[in-house]
Amino acid sequence: MSWSTPQSRELYGIDRWGNDYFGINDQGEVVVNLREGDHEVPVSLPRIVRELAERGRGAPLILRFRDLLDRRIELLNDSFNNAIASTSYQGQYRGVYPIKVNQQQQVIEEITDFGQRYHYGLEAGSKPELIAALAYLHDPEALLICNGYKDDEFIDLALQATRMGRKVILVLEMPGELPAVIRRSRALGIKPILGVRFRLSAKSEGLWASSGGDRSTFGLNAAQLIDAIDLLRTEELLDCLQLLHFHQGSQLPNIRAIREAASEAVRVYVNLANEGAPMGYLDLGGGLAIDYDGSHTDFPSSCNYSLAEYATDLVEIVQQACNHAELAHPTIVTESGRAVVAYYSVLVFNILDVTRFELPLEPEAPSEDAHHHLKNLWAVRTAIEPDKLQECYNDAVYYRDQLRDSFTHGVITLRDRAHSEKIFWHLLTRIAAEAKKLENVPEDIQELDDLLIDFYYGNFSVFQSLPDHWAIDQLFPVMPIHRLTEEPINRAIISDITCDCDGLVNRFIDLEDTSKSLRVHELIEGEDYYIGAFLTGAYQETLGDLHNLLGDPNVVSVHIENGEPVFTHEVEGDSVADVLSYVEFDPKNLETRFRQFAESAVKSGRITAPQRREIMESFRASLHGYTYYES
Repeated sequence: MSWSTPQSRELYGIDRWGNDYFGINDQGEVVVNLREGDHEVPVSLPRIVRELAERGRGAPLILRFRDLLDRRIELLNDSFNNAIASTSYQGQYRGVYPIKVNQQQQVIEEITDFGQRYHYGLEAGSKPELIAALAYLHDPEALLICNGYKDDEFIDLALQATRMGRKVILVLEMPGELPAVIRRSRALGIKPILGVRFRLSAKSEGLWASSGGDRSTFGLNAAQLIDAIDLLRTEELLDCLQLLHFHQGSQLPNIRAIREAASEAVRVYVNLANEGAPMGYLDLGGGLAIDYDGSHTDFPSSCNYSLAEYATDLVEIVQQACNHAELAHPTIVTESGRAVVAYYSVLVFNILDVTRFELPLEPEAPSEDAHHHLKNLWAVRTAIEPDKLQECYNDAVYYRDQLRDSFTHGVITLRDRAHSEKIFWHLLTRIAAEAKKLENVPEDIQELDDLLIDFYYGNFSVFQSLPDHWAIDQLFPVMPIHRLTEEPINRAIISDITCDCDGLVNRFIDLEDTSKSLRVHELIEGEDYYIGAFLTGAYQETLGDLHNLLGDPNVVSVHIENGEPVFTHEVEGDSVADVLSYVEFDPKNLETRFRQFAESAVKSGRITAPQRREIMESFRASLHGYTYYES
């Protein structure tokens, strides 16, 4: 049967999770739709990869699309501004981007650039993030929200920026911070703009549910909040308190949980105003989710609401509570990071090799003098019929286990064991094929599909580039980026090149739930086969680690000029020397020690002097080469 691109779109769900940013063209290639003026230009990802390879930038690659970042900032702000206009809300919206979501310099520079027309600000949760924010955020109308643990140096930087005309808000995360802020404020003679983070009782949902609620790490409870109010009043600084903040978690899939938290928060806001604090800003935190799997449900990797619905619901909740209390509408603040940067980056890697478990060809029959268990295993093949599949499966597993035990006790040879395993996997393949003809398939047989899966070895590290998939089971859209006019006849798990059994991508988007395998194409000898992992712009670059000393991949930013892709912000991936230096090795010292070793080999007659020269050249080339597989 012929295969078409609409079938690939349906199979991989790209029209559901791609959000019109990604699609498939008639040539069967994944495209990213980039704007140039008022027009969208579809740009082929395989073309980008080929052209970068010609320039010496091989896979794995992180492709950044600044146009998508601009459009996400635009969509977020327009959604709130439209909600404000449609409800006659009397306040404003001021979004801030949490730097922790992706701290790369290019991201911060482009967010402050693209966001300036909306006075879009930044959120800093540490001293390094504050320093980065102060260097790039110069819009006097944009907010700089300071969360996290703060020492005197952090507080002083924020206060001095306030003196310089920036809207820097110091958010009290714990009771002990307020005395320190007051002390430094008095010492510098600068009145702070203060916020307070409240620990909501409303329950959260999703993979980060534990980061909110009564047991959240940061935030003041009701009693601590009143104590802070009393201290500010005593110190005649109550007029500094202008913002209430809460944090419910990240990637909140259910709008109901968001509404409940906002309803509780706005009640706290009203009471703070009634206590005499001027207020003016209600920071509803982060949590705005994106639809990784395209299901539009409350599944942890999805969301059952649109961005427009999210904005309208929050605006209406705040408006109704403030109207009831006869209180001025505050400026609504959200700290949306994932929803802004997730679409921005795509990881592309090539497949290096494949290990197959499905053996379609019938293996050789055992010899006359073969072990009786091997003959019995072979005999199972003649009994495979639709009404005997469970019995055949049981027999195959039994004789396989007996043969393994016989090998352990030295009864059969390794060659015999290898023969038995070929027979066993052939039997399972036939049993699984027969099961597809049945309406009611036994449970053991249903699980065969999960065993008969290939391993495709990808030139990347899960721990470096997709850490959330490994750590918290985050689901990312993963699919081939080319050959999508061909039917993908194989099913595979994607393994990385680390020597770790956890270095796998083994959960994939499926129409109903998740799949344990990905439909992929047969590899063609001499041709590269590329896989893309999408929506990776949030957290993945900065949470990655150096497992097996595999470093950062090559990074390239792509945009459109005159209808053609242009490559900028090229960042060369880590070299071997780079990652060794990260773990305290001195590359020069390594070369010196290896040279001494090579010279001792010359003196002992193991190698010649010319061979030493070749070996040293190879060592230096490897030291300064890419940490990933290079052709």
